[in-house]
Parts: sequence; structure tokens; C-alpha cells
Amino acid sequence: MSSELRVVLFVGGVGGAKMAHGLSRCLPPGSLRIVVNVGDDFRRYGLRICPDSDTVLYTLAGRVDPVNGWGVAGDTTTVLDALTGLGDDTWFRLTDRDLATHMYRTQRMADGATLTQATAELARAMGVDIDILPVTDAPVPTRVITSDYGELDFQEYFVRHRWQPEVKFIRYVGAEDARVTTAVAEAIDWATCIVFAPSNPWLSIGPILAVGDIRERLLGRDVPRVAVTPVIGGKAVKGPAAKLMAEQGLAVSARSVAGFYGALLTDFVDDVRNPEFTCDGMNIIQRDTLMLEPADRERFAGEVLGYIGERIR
Repeated sequence: MSSELRVVLFVGGVGGAKMAHGLSRCLPPGSLRIVVNVGDDFRRYGLRICPDSDTVLYTLAGRVDPVNGWGVAGDTTTVLDALTGLGDDTWFRLTDRDLATHMYRTQRMADGATLTQATAELARAMGVDIDILPVTDAPVPTRVITSDYGELDFQEYFVRHRWQPEVKFIRYVGAEDARVTTAVAEAIDWATCIVFAPSNPWLSIGPILAVGDIRERLLGRDVPRVAVTPVIGGKAVKGPAAKLMAEQGLAVSARSVAGFYGALLTDFVDDVRNPEFTCDGMNIIQRDTLMLEPADRERFAGEVLGYIGERIR
């Protein structure tokens, strides 16, 4: 059944990388393309750092730190320790092999490669044969307006301040004027189903959906468009999704997540631990969405693909 599907997965963060890994284990080669958030991207020590793309890359390559869910497993901190010794405020931790990824990307882009091209080269070098596609090659940084510190770059909010400041508003700078890449546009047209991973809607998926005409492109596809809840039992599985929802005056619930997507979705995968709800124009199913172990990822991805396959028949 899954061999008939051509899946485009929209991702950001650890939850998105886990679902990407699960789908990669269930689908035959060439059946999965992954569109990645670039709102988290920033420059540090002169390097172009792309946390969401790299988390997906490291996860699919089998290199990711299994404890954090990001970064390189077993990596060293020689460079970071030296910077600390020089008096630098090393609030954003970059390990040594991870630094090599950022150095390669930065140099290739300085040589004239696009972000999409550099990402594809990194994937090949790591043995990943799945297309990992930045939604745009343009810079579209996420900015977080807080009550405590005013406007912050995303990584200052998320890492330096550990996402604790109260959020008043989120901006996706330059997103309206940016264009989706040709590769992303072609992927949307190619897909027989579109899946939004259990990523943070406002910080991981929102920056993607703000780019250019991507919403119109998605709404123009008469295929299943499915999102997975990142909220289980009134809590986010990881990160600040629940906190953000409360700060926006929303109930911390899967219903609020479904409302975020609205007409973009034909189907919504909720967790079995959540209270059932209905949403106009949306099919809602409940499954065990928690992916604690690699086996959970494959099991859950298989269930989602099975459901979509039945829908398409």
C-alpha cells in the first residue's frame, strides 16, 4: 500500500525528524521528500547554521545524539572549550563534527551554491538518499517579540533564554516576499499526500506556511493533507508549544492545533490520550502518536501511511 504513495513531509524540530525517520523506514526509495523550516537558521562565528535541516540530516544518517534528539552523537567540544577559554559567551553549543557541517555549508554558499544545493550535498556525503528541501533559499528569520526582552532572534529566545520569556507576537521576517524553491514547488505537485509532522505549529510549521504562495499551492492540491498533533494530554511532547498556546489565550489541546491549520487539512491525527473532538471539514482519527523509541517511529509512520492509503483508494 505504501508503495503507491508519494509523500511530502513538512518538518521542523525533533518531532519532525522522528517522523521523517519513521516514514523513511516504511516507504520505498524515492517516495519521500522532506520540506524543512528555515526560520531557525542564523549566523554564528560567521557560519550559516540550519538547526532544523541538520536535525533531520543527522537523524536520517543515524548520527543524531539520542539523548537530546539533535546534534551529533558522541561529539567533542574542543573548539567550544577553546572559545570559552578566550572569554566568549558560548551560549549556543556547537560541537566539533557539527561545526564541520556548518563550515562546509557556509563555504559552498560563499562559492555560489544555494542553500538547497548545499543541503543536498551534505545529505549525499552523509549517505542520506532522501531529498531534504529548505522551503526557500532566501533568509526568512523568525523573530520573537517578548514581554521581558522585547524582540529577540529565534535562537536567543529558544536557546539563550531557554524559551522562558513570555511571547507576545512572532514575526517571520521577509517570508511574504520570499519564494518557495523550484524543488519544493515540484514536490508539492508530485505528492499524492502531504503530511505535517508533530512539529511546533507556530515555531516550526508557521515559518514554512508564511513563505510566498505556499498556502495557495497546498490548497490547490486535491490530495490528503494530514497533520499530527504535537500535544498529548495537555502537554507538548517537547519544547514550548504548550506554553505558546497558553500565552496566545488558546486551550492547550489538539483542537487548538487543528484550528491552527484550518482549511489546509483534510485529516488530523490526534493522540489516543486526548479527548475526542470534531472540526468542520476535517477527518479526525486517534492513534498512539508518542515516538519514544525508533520502533515507535516506524510503527506510527506505518499506521499513518495505512490510513492515508485507505483514504486514497
